[in-house]
Amino acid sequence: MTTPSSSAQTPKPRKLPRRPASALTEKWTRIDDVDVFYRESPRKPADPRVMMHVHGFGLSGRYLLPTAERLADEFHTYVPDLPGFGRSGKRRDMLDIPDLASAARDFMDDRRVEKATLVGNSMGCPVIIEFAHHFPERIDRAVLVSPAGGLYNQPLRRAIGQLSKDAPREPTRMARVAVPDYVRFGVPSTVRMFKALTQYPSLQRLLEMRIPTLVVLGERDPLLPHAHRVDEIASQTDSHVLVVLLEGAAHAINFSHPGQLAHVIRLFMDDQPIVNDPTWPGHVRLYEVHRGKHHPEPKTGA
Repeated sequence: MTTPSSSAQTPKPRKLPRRPASALTEKWTRIDDVDVFYRESPRKPADPRVMMHVHGFGLSGRYLLPTAERLADEFHTYVPDLPGFGRSGKRRDMLDIPDLASAARDFMDDRRVEKATLVGNSMGCPVIIEFAHHFPERIDRAVLVSPAGGLYNQPLRRAIGQLSKDAPREPTRMARVAVPDYVRFGVPSTVRMFKALTQYPSLQRLLEMRIPTLVVLGERDPLLPHAHRVDEIASQTDSHVLVVLLEGAAHAINFSHPGQLAHVIRLFMDDQPIVNDPTWPGHVRLYEVHRGKHHPEPKTGA
């Protein structure tokens, strides 16, 4: 009678394939001697329009994925980690709004994208505004979700207080995404980037933009003025800005309310009336707060 070998008694566990973090394809490229990580639509959509998502302060593009994934089959979607953020390599000169706008342009050049709609959250919004200011021929439309920066977030202790109020209003799973990114970003970079962000003239540049621009605000976002104040300021000039308020949302709308945000982005992209999806739960509603004089009117019969 033979004795079974130990390997037969305890077969080696089979390695399971790593579950990808996203339905988008993960890729790398190299721009100006820096490795840049990004995600892209896995298939070429029928709609030729390109959409690039720009992340916020200290974060990577990972928390933008819930919204980006919902739009990736309709628009050719890119979600890069800008240099100095997330999994991309670091550059000392990438902690300033104009430099980050140039980095976004360089990424589009590298991917041979002539023109795109840019969708940003928090710090990503000033980056998009700066992009539109310097490279207006490269941007079709802008979607600014919970724009951050300027006097309302100064000084640093006030911003920290606002972030502390926002944290419990976000989904608990957001911490698993954000904390590793913040740790990787580091304290020195945080201080330098905060100074650049709060000194950037976001509101002035926003009202100067000459492309259709959607601003989405969360009703429970402590980092932004009340929607009525936003309407009051926006009404002081004839602009191309459409402001929409999302009931029940805080700051990280791209992560917490991806279905609702993707819905309003679709309506905006096709100049449709801003209406609620009847399948949403009762506590989630969209409200059009302000429509600038030069923003496209909803298509008749829509």
